[in-house]
Amino acid sequence: MNEPVRRPRAVFDWSAAVIMILSLGSAGWVLVRDGSDRFLAILTDDLSLFGIMLPKVLAGCLIGAFVTLLLPRETVARWVGSDSGFPGLLLATLAGAILPGGPFTIYPVAGAFLAVGADAGAACAFVISWTLLGYTRAIVWELPFFGADFVMWRVIFSIPLPILAGLLARFAWRFVRERSA
Repeated sequence: MNEPVRRPRAVFDWSAAVIMILSLGSAGWVLVRDGSDRFLAILTDDLSLFGIMLPKVLAGCLIGAFVTLLLPRETVARWVGSDSGFPGLLLATLAGAILPGGPFTIYPVAGAFLAVGADAGAACAFVISWTLLGYTRAIVWELPFFGADFVMWRVIFSIPLPILAGLLARFAWRFVRERSA
């Protein structure tokens, strides 16, 4: 099977430029408005947060990279690829609902699924399912605060949403690809 041609990704693209401009603009505003002491306090706090988050981001990216090596491309394409149909979206939704971890794990894994043959609809269903149906959030946060009835009904009403989002993402992706071809 031929590997799809992948576009090289730029390290610094438009989204990085927007973030850089907003960051520098905010930093300049704080420096002018609040002075250098406040600016340096915020800078040291942010650098500390960066040091705390960097290992987590690195671990998530490594997990995503290892997923691409561990999962056979043909299997992923068959289960959650563009030809997997409705069952592929159901499987991606189930995987997102049961996979533990935070965004540092989920987003690299979703990117890895895309890299090894999943389609955009399955990746959307996976991420949205993790966001809406993730059992860890329901058990740790929602159940103690809202009770079992609320959590049960919230989950029941949320189940169709990742699947609908996956269907819409598949439609949009195909539409964009047809237009660009």
